[in-house]
Amino acid sequence: MRVTVDFEECLKDSPRFRAALEDVEGDVSELEVKLDKLVKLCIAMIDTGKAFCLANKQFIHGLRDLAHYSSKDDLVEGSLTKFSDSLQEMINYHTILFDQTQRSIKAQLQMFVKEDIRKFKEAKKQFEKVSEEKENALAKNAQAPRNKQHEVEEAANILTATRKCFRHIALDYVLQINVLQSKRRSEILKSMLSVMCAHLAFFHQGYDLFSELGPYMKELGAQLDYLALDAAREKKEMEQKHSTIQQKDFSSDEMKLEYNVDAVNGIVMEGYLFKRASNAFKTWNRKPPGGIRRWFSIQNNQLVYQKKFRDAPTVVVEDLRLCTVKPCEDLERRFCFEVVSPTKSCILQADSEKLRQAWIQAVQTSIASAYREKGEEAEVERKRPPSTGSPECSQESREKSLKGEGSLQRVQAIAGNVQCCDCGLADPRWASINLGITLCIECSGIHRSLGVHFSKVRSLTLDSWEPELLKLMCELGNSVINRVYEANRDKMGAKKPHPGSQRQEKEEYIRAKYVDRRFVSPADPGGKPALTPSQEGVKRGSPETTAAPSKAPSSSSSSDQGPQPAKGEIKEILAAVAPAGVFHEPGGESQGEAASAAASQDARLQVAGLQLYQAAYQKSLPHMAEALAQGADVNWSNQEKNGFTPLIQAVRGGSLVTCEFLLQNGANVNLRDAQGRGPLHHATLLGHTGQVCLFLKRGANQHARDEDGKDPLSVAIEAANADIVTLLRLARMNEEMRESEGLYGQPGDETYQDIFRDFSQMASNNPEKLKRFQPPDTPEP
Repeated sequence: MRVTVDFEECLKDSPRFRAALEDVEGDVSELEVKLDKLVKLCIAMIDTGKAFCLANKQFIHGLRDLAHYSSKDDLVEGSLTKFSDSLQEMINYHTILFDQTQRSIKAQLQMFVKEDIRKFKEAKKQFEKVSEEKENALAKNAQAPRNKQHEVEEAANILTATRKCFRHIALDYVLQINVLQSKRRSEILKSMLSVMCAHLAFFHQGYDLFSELGPYMKELGAQLDYLALDAAREKKEMEQKHSTIQQKDFSSDEMKLEYNVDAVNGIVMEGYLFKRASNAFKTWNRKPPGGIRRWFSIQNNQLVYQKKFRDAPTVVVEDLRLCTVKPCEDLERRFCFEVVSPTKSCILQADSEKLRQAWIQAVQTSIASAYREKGEEAEVERKRPPSTGSPECSQESREKSLKGEGSLQRVQAIAGNVQCCDCGLADPRWASINLGITLCIECSGIHRSLGVHFSKVRSLTLDSWEPELLKLMCELGNSVINRVYEANRDKMGAKKPHPGSQRQEKEEYIRAKYVDRRFVSPADPGGKPALTPSQEGVKRGSPETTAAPSKAPSSSSSSDQGPQPAKGEIKEILAAVAPAGVFHEPGGESQGEAASAAASQDARLQVAGLQLYQAAYQKSLPHMAEALAQGADVNWSNQEKNGFTPLIQAVRGGSLVTCEFLLQNGANVNLRDAQGRGPLHHATLLGHTGQVCLFLKRGANQHARDEDGKDPLSVAIEAANADIVTLLRLARMNEEMRESEGLYGQPGDETYQDIFRDFSQMASNNPEKLKRFQPPDTPEP
């Protein structure tokens, strides 16, 4: 046992004892300073090491990014990945080393300073205090007067007690000194040994790691020699190719440089062209100087251009069969040509006359090739044997296609829609949404040229379809419309074109059919429509049809006719529009047989308007289409019945599809009745949420007030119809937002569009979910 301060000397409190205490106290104070310095240096070293590890991690991330960038080179990617993984392992070893160092130096030595040396200092304070008290007791005892016995006894008692306390505290202090001197050796050596063991483990782990990596590094070094030789050889070959191309004369190879032909990727021709701006000014003077120069290409039967290689191509002409191309000689610029489609015209400029002729020839060749390919597909389709299956399988297939998500499959499942309505070409991919028919691409181009007041063309595969519009297409179809627009074709001896007919022949027939309406049966003043219920082609099992209120006459002959004007109403109409004596009752004498043809035509239009009016209430789209074909005014107003229009009647009948059909054919969504109520008012009064959503999307004025001063929102609030109130407030808020931001003509934000899209889907596919408000019965007026 090694004793620093002797216990016996402690009891004597000799000068040797005091000298030993002074030496020990100085040594402990110096030890505390050294240990504090070492702990601080350890903390700085650990912080620096962590910063080193962080920098190493960032370096490794950069190395891995470089490896990912070199993913096409297996050698580079594999090597960089392997090296980054090894360096990451070294960082992990470094982290372990720093953690062990922190535990050994910072934790252990700091604990020794805070605990053991602190106890030493506390013991020292107590010793100094009691030592001072003992000196005071000795002095007081020495100063006690001899003749005062009680003071002598008191001083003696104090001295005795003080000496006893001094011996106890002094012995504790000496014990604390000896324990500290003995313990500090083990604590210091223990912590440093732990640090050195951590370093030993770190370097062993690093040695093992790089020993495993060594063979790979040697193999890579050998491969680098071959890579250097390959790089030198490739450099020499590129220099030779550069020299050969530099000496070549390209004056005769202009066409080869300006465009390429890539038949594998469907590219017929490509190259740079100047494009004239398509705005109202039709100018070339836009940045860059001289006009817009874009990379054009003819591919997949389309004319497209790109600003940058990775940009999505901008389609100039969607289908070249719908366009023509011709040179432009009346412009100030040279080498210009024009590509004309049914919807727009595009002026382009090549860099030379040879290139202009090449582009014109390429467009013409693509047009001819597209027609030839389409004709071959149609011929194969016609020669394909019909599928042999049971009627049950056929019905199941039809129902499955109707339930499919694709608009093409759903629309083509309707009777007659698998062939073009006008020429009979199989698999039509276009549609006229206001007529409810399917068309081939060539006939669709002719329909576009008629104008949107006759036909609105949309693609079944490229365009998005709203649910109510898709349902409208499924309610009509080619068979129904052809029975209306081709009713008298055979009588007139008109020949219907076929897929191989010339475009001019198809155009003449389509104009005669839809614009002149030569083959439509005129409206019968007797009130009998051309279509019978068996010819309607409407799916009687659909909710749109079965839910219609029926107001058919009681006689069987009348009910078989479908919706039609009553005889009394027809007589009133004819009497109002014709001069006196033009018409007569059956069996009576003729009065005024020389009636004007104009008055007769007016009477027929009135009959057609009344048929449209009644068919709208009874949800009969075929009879509505027939009335429109016979010249009915889509905004015809029944002055005898509150000035109701067919659109208001469609609202009262409760059919969303009927409203959509009238709107697509030009019905005025804001035309009001005698009470100042428009379609939106009536839909709100009757609680037809789907119709309210439809009218708001079609621009209905929700601020209009009826004769009672109520707008649709106030009506909905009174009826406590939460869905309609929500739609009206959202529409009003969206309108105010667009006006405040100056976004006139914009549809609105995404949230607004999503909500209306959800309501449209529900109204078309699950209308029963919107029947939270039961409207009053609305008998047909």
